[in-house]
Amino acid sequence: MKFLDQCKIYLRSGDGGPGAVAFRREKFIPFGGPDGGNGGRGGDVVIEAVDGLNTLIDYRYQQHFKAKKGDHGMGSSRNGARGADVVLRVPVGTQVLDEDQETVIADMTEAGQRIVLLKGGDGGYGNEHFKTSTNRAPRNFGPGWPGEERWVWLRLKLIADAGLLGLPNAGKSTFLAAVSRARPKIADYPFTTLVPNLGVVKAGEEEFVIADIPGLIEGAHEGHGLGTRFLGHVERTRVLLHLIDGTQEDVQLAYRTIRRELRMYGGGLADKKEIVVLNKVDALTEEEIEFKRTKLRRSAKKPVFVMSGAAGEGVQEVLYALLNIIKEGRAEEGIAAEEAAYRARYRPIEE
Repeated sequence: MKFLDQCKIYLRSGDGGPGAVAFRREKFIPFGGPDGGNGGRGGDVVIEAVDGLNTLIDYRYQQHFKAKKGDHGMGSSRNGARGADVVLRVPVGTQVLDEDQETVIADMTEAGQRIVLLKGGDGGYGNEHFKTSTNRAPRNFGPGWPGEERWVWLRLKLIADAGLLGLPNAGKSTFLAAVSRARPKIADYPFTTLVPNLGVVKAGEEEFVIADIPGLIEGAHEGHGLGTRFLGHVERTRVLLHLIDGTQEDVQLAYRTIRRELRMYGGGLADKKEIVVLNKVDALTEEEIEFKRTKLRRSAKKPVFVMSGAAGEGVQEVLYALLNIIKEGRAEEGIAAEEAAYRARYRPIEE
């Protein structure tokens, strides 16, 4: 299945059905009067987050979605049927943006979440509605209200606990393949990863999800390489795992390059908790490892792990470090949710 993380689609809710003009004509009822029913309401445009999807490819070949119109009213006081809704099923983590690609209309963060994007038009009144004591035989009716329409952008931001960052060929895909059942493309040339990959990692008895995005290069925020298009997939993570290729000459430059791109991108990525790892140490001597680790520690101003994803050296230490931060984040979110629920329940009475 191809990966698609953003697309532009056209939405239109259904028009309301017109009311009916009818009169009751039955035997032995000389003054039947008007009995035209109201029109049905038009269908809504609804978006729903579902499990089992991780791409927007369903919206690659169909970009127009229109809900059904409401049926017209009929005689004998019969109202028209309501128009069928259009339900857009999207992966968890999808955002609905306005045409300017900045204004967030909806953010689908939980499975089963449903939001009405466009409401259908109301149906028109039939002539029975206009009957009064002075107007006993009205012939006017409502045509029904039109639905709404707009162009929107769907943008997918994968839901993961940890995000993998690094320059091309830093060993991100190798690490993901070593610690999970994901099978990303691995090769000895840059940009082997062209789309984000997700992997479920087990550390001890607990599991968490890691997102691997294509490597960044200097000037990515200006569109160089693959640009920063896929950085949105690690915006929702609790921690970033920054891999540095230990075989390159200047590990400090590699670290500063990625950090600069995070700051230029924004989205709070530069402020997220980070674990820095010197990777591919199986190809280095003990002296080289200590030298480059010290230089990297000076630039990052935090502890630096040493690891070899290919050889499995130091992998478990990195996984447990990630797990500890993820568990802390989950606990903080749980406390914040409990406090919000408590405030909502025991809100002080305003005088």
